[in-house]
Amino acid sequence: MDELLPEWVEQVGGILETLNQGVIIVDDCPRIIFANAIFLEMIELGADDVLGHAAETFFPPEDASIIMERRRRGQEEGHSRFEFYLPKASGGRLPVVISAKQFEDPDGRTFAVITFTDISEQKRAEIDLRQANSLLEVRQAEINEELLLAARVQESLAPRNLVWGNVHVETFYQPARTIGGDYGLVIPGDDWLTLLVCDVSGHGIGSALVANRLYTETLSLMESGKELVPMLRHLNSFVIQSLAGSAFYLTLAMARLSRDGRLLEFAGGGHPPVMLVRPGEAVRLIESQSMAIGLFDQAVAEDGASRMSLKPGDRLVMYTDGFTDNFNTENRMLGVAGLEEIVAESASFPLAEMKQRILDCVGSWRVGAAADDMSLILAELK
Repeated sequence: MDELLPEWVEQVGGILETLNQGVIIVDDCPRIIFANAIFLEMIELGADDVLGHAAETFFPPEDASIIMERRRRGQEEGHSRFEFYLPKASGGRLPVVISAKQFEDPDGRTFAVITFTDISEQKRAEIDLRQANSLLEVRQAEINEELLLAARVQESLAPRNLVWGNVHVETFYQPARTIGGDYGLVIPGDDWLTLLVCDVSGHGIGSALVANRLYTETLSLMESGKELVPMLRHLNSFVIQSLAGSAFYLTLAMARLSRDGRLLEFAGGGHPPVMLVRPGEAVRLIESQSMAIGLFDQAVAEDGASRMSLKPGDRLVMYTDGFTDNFNTENRMLGVAGLEEIVAESASFPLAEMKQRILDCVGSWRVGAAADDMSLILAELK
């Protein structure tokens, strides 16, 4: 091959040997007229086995055609860069990035300098990443399936519409994510109908787990016949002692209606005000007298319950802040006042239609999907 080498090849050969890439020089025949030591190491051949041969002769026919097509395009464009492989004499394949640049020497002959960058480490990393992603996808599918099951369980615990004596109840529950931190209870008893909405701080799995645990605890308290204020105190102690350090707290509103529907008992802890709607009158807000549950030992007020008489036609609206903490296109929050207006405007409709109108109006105000869990209980005294 020495007679084929232009003088300048010997001059640049020393420089090309210092590179950490495989390098060959190809003439216009096209034959390899120079190959540095790294290239020969990559392909596992000696110089005598490489020099004087066309590059495609080292590839199987189906891949040789790709090399020839790439060379043709490179000759048209003056350069080429693509990802491929180098065949090893031992039968393996070394993944590389091939870069080629054409030039003319002082004698007007056309040559190409072709470099081969070993990307086997990157390829191994890609394989590892793909395997990790596959495992993650499998695990994510398992998690999604578990979340759907949890959502079905949580949905089964959501309060249902019912008629209890002369009291009609409509309910709504929607988590912001697959599962949420709101829960509600509608528990009919011999003498009382108990209504409750609760909002555990945060969203997602953590809040849902806390909500489900509190649901069980609250249901047990209700079934034992505890009064409202002692129930609040028990829940406050339970959260502080059992969930210490978790940073979870909750707000809730509880109401009890007597069998004849004429007496309402109410107690709340840090919750948005319950709305009492009476025909022909302005909406009345019933405020919580205790603080949020689970933050302080003395969160529950000594006289934290209130009592009032009801009349036929009265309606009670209990909700979580997923209904009030919504922003419109002007970044204005709906708030309690906005929801109060919606409730007043929809109060003349039958109870089920009133519920739907509240949902529609809140949805129309809000930009995008609900960002918080939403629970709603409407009760009407016939």
